[in-house]
Order: sequence, then structure tokens, then C-alpha cells
Amino acid sequence: MASKEHIYTLGIEEEFAIVDPETRELRSHIQEILEGGKVLLKEQIKPEMHQSVVELGTEICPDIKCAREHVVDLRSKLAKLAGERGLKIASAGTHPFSHWRDQLITEGERYQQILRDMQTLARANLIFGLHVHVGIPSREAAIHVMNQARYFLPHIYALSVNSPFWVGRDTGLKGYRLKVFERFPRTGIPDAFESLSEYEDYCKLLVKTGCIDNPKKIWWDIRLHPVFDTLEFRVCDAQSRVDDTLAIAGLIQAIISKLFKLLRRNTTFRLYRRRLLDENRWRATRYGIDGMLIDFGRETEVETRSLLNELLEFISTEVHELGSQREMAHIERIMREGTGADRQLAVFANNQDIKAVVDQIVAETYEGLNIA
Repeated sequence: MASKEHIYTLGIEEEFAIVDPETRELRSHIQEILEGGKVLLKEQIKPEMHQSVVELGTEICPDIKCAREHVVDLRSKLAKLAGERGLKIASAGTHPFSHWRDQLITEGERYQQILRDMQTLARANLIFGLHVHVGIPSREAAIHVMNQARYFLPHIYALSVNSPFWVGRDTGLKGYRLKVFERFPRTGIPDAFESLSEYEDYCKLLVKTGCIDNPKKIWWDIRLHPVFDTLEFRVCDAQSRVDDTLAIAGLIQAIISKLFKLLRRNTTFRLYRRRLLDENRWRATRYGIDGMLIDFGRETEVETRSLLNELLEFISTEVHELGSQREMAHIERIMREGTGADRQLAVFANNQDIKAVVDQIVAETYEGLNIA
């Protein structure tokens, strides 16, 4: 049972590409940025396996307004650091044309171990995600909320698709990033768990049998974090605009608040098997918000935008309680004007210039930042 004081804290992690503003290619310059970044950003900046990727993580935020301040501040500082080295940052699920073969790997035993384990899969995993953590008071309750939140993962991903290009090709998918990442083991939508103990037993079994050395190597689209008391949504592509990041984070926060509230009232969703949810996940990956998802209750296809409108209605009370009306208005803007993937494809359709797509991503990444 949650105390009345509980607030659904937010933590947001964003992965960025480091790009050369002239060639628009990825640049393996994380070490140079980290040297200045560790002073300016301390523990909130982290390297990733490829030296052309950098991750920023907010502190624990009590509400969406605080989260917005953190995201803008971190992006602004990173953009300034990159600018001092003649570089730019770009936020999208994939780089439109740079090839993974050309990227340097970050030094360190952790990354070398992943390379030894995953081989080419690790080298080719040149993708950029948005991870949203929502604080939840009880890990036992969190497992049940996670089970139910799985249903909404395709809805959320449809809004976040931002990776239509891969090594210079239009993939025909709105979200190619997930297709790259699901080559890794322990990815995708998890099965439902009966209890916290079943989940913990599963983690312990994988460690005991040498499948993983720690539960952080379970990379599902949603997971109960092994260290923090949070539910972590890992399904989303990195978002180009700050407003997109915050809108999706606010949506996720409201969904968790709603589902936890229903759980306390002993009112729960019907749980659907992963094999059904995967059908909607594929549709979101392929079409974004322009396609149709399956309404399993009605056993029929429904326009994705229609189901998203139903979702916004479903969480409207929680949105008011959490103060995220601005963010939900932006969700409605995405539904009207299109996703990041739609904007990338529109630029490419205009001039068939893949470098112009990178310019668009960079411009959006810098929108609303404070760079003196």
C-alpha cells in the first residue's frame, strides 16, 4: 500500500550521437567530451560502448516540471561541450547514414566483455534510446504494474518512433532501432510474472547459471530496475526535441500512476500474452502512429491514433494530478503533425539528401536549449 506522500518520481536517460557538423558523420570523440563533461556534468554523463555515443541522465525528479529543467540543462551543457570541440550533438534512434563498422569502441573491461560475449551483435548495436524511470513505492506492487503496463508499450513506441534510416537506407520501418536491439538476448516485451519472488528467482537463476553476471543485462522494453525502486521503460527511440522527450516521459508517468491506483482498488487489466503484444509491437515499429493496432478486447484492428486518444482519456485524471497537461498537449501535437520518423522522412522526400536529415535532427536537438 502506498503512502499518501508517495510521488511518482522521474528519471530520464537520453543517448546522443556526436556528429561532425561538416560531414554530418558520427565522430568517435567521447573521451574529449568526457574530459570537460566530468567537471561540468559529474555522474550525469556516461560513455557508451561506441565512442560516438554519449548518455545523459537526470537526477531523481519529483515532477515533470523538474524533469524538464534537468533535461534542458543537461542537453545545453552537452551541446556547449561539443561546440567547444567543433562538434554537434544529435538525438534520434539511429544515425541516418554512418556505418557501425567505422565506429571506435570505448576502452574499458566492461565494453570488451560485452564485445567478447556479443561479437558482431555488439559492434552493430549503434542505436540511441530514451529510458524513463518512474519511482514506485513497493517492488511487489511494481511487478503487477509492470505486467499490466506491457500492454501500452506498443502505443508508447508508436509515438516515439524516430529511426527510419539505417546505414544510409530508408528501411521502410518508422522504428528500425528496436529491430537492431532485439538481436540481443533478453530483449523485447517480458512475460508476465506472478510475483516479485518469481521475478527475483529468474534473475538469480540467470546469474547462477552464468547467463549474465548481473541483472542489469536483462534489457527488456520495460523492467523492474534491479537496483533502483523504479519501473524503467526502455522501449522508446531517442527523441530529437526536448518537448517530445518530456511528453513521452509524462505519458509514461501518468500510465504508471493510473495502473498503481487501479491495483490499490483491486481493479486490474486483463493480462495479454507476449505473443499477442508482439503483434502490436511490430505494427508500431512498422507504421508508427499511421497504422492500426489490435484491440484485443474487441478482437479488431483500430487506428493507432484512435487508441492513443482512448489512452489519453484513460489517464486524464492522473495527468491533472501530476501537472503534466502541457506534456499531454504535446502528445496531441505529435498525433497531428507526426513523429520524429515522419519528420525525417519528410525532409528526405523533399530533396533526397540524407545529410539534410541529419541537419534536421541536429536543429531539433538544439530547440529550446540555453547555449550562450
